[in-house]
Amino acid sequence: MRLIVARCSAQYSGRLDTVLPEALRLIMVKEDGSILIHADSGGYKPLNWMTPPTVIEQEGEPPQRIVVRKHAGRSEDRLQIILTEVLSDVTHDMGSPEEAAGLAKDGVEAHLQELLAERPHHCGEGLRLVRREWPTDIGPVDLMCRDADDEWVAVEIKRIATIESVEQITRYLERLRTDPQFASCRGVLAAQSIKPQARVLAQSRGIDCVEVDLAVLRGEREPELRLFTA
Repeated sequence: MRLIVARCSAQYSGRLDTVLPEALRLIMVKEDGSILIHADSGGYKPLNWMTPPTVIEQEGEPPQRIVVRKHAGRSEDRLQIILTEVLSDVTHDMGSPEEAAGLAKDGVEAHLQELLAERPHHCGEGLRLVRREWPTDIGPVDLMCRDADDEWVAVEIKRIATIESVEQITRYLERLRTDPQFASCRGVLAAQSIKPQARVLAQSRGIDCVEVDLAVLRGEREPELRLFTA
């Protein structure tokens, strides 16, 4: 991972156009092609970012220019960062993806995945499991299923689904759809509780939201499954 602390400006063009005026910021460039621009405020969310797969180019001496490109359907997303003053530029070896420690699922989340793997129809009518922990180069998809029309469905399981949960399944879908056999793969976000903002974002991206209950999955009471579709 490369970490750059620099006075910089940035301009993004693609689905919309945005401009970041010159200021002191942290730029993170990850091995998988992700790039994030952070300010020293605003919590964990970056001011601007690009998810893989990307092409990253760097040109010139100060002021340096970093250009990040990503194909998005028939168009191209483009992020240009102008570095006018670099205070720090360091690279750290974070190990291979296989060695990198991911977030461990808590007991409830792991149990949800196990139960839903046995009963995938709770995530959508007609779903059947193909594999748990389907591998991608940015992490495993919790459940890969096929629906009644034999189409692929990727299921991400959370105890509480947030906006970051939607971003996570979006990244998985982007990676899966680069393979022609998964071009029409759709996503389902399954959780005990789904935050309203996460639901709105998921629906805007065509991702189905399903709230599930451990007691229902265990057969302790009758199901009251709610399916929200975009």
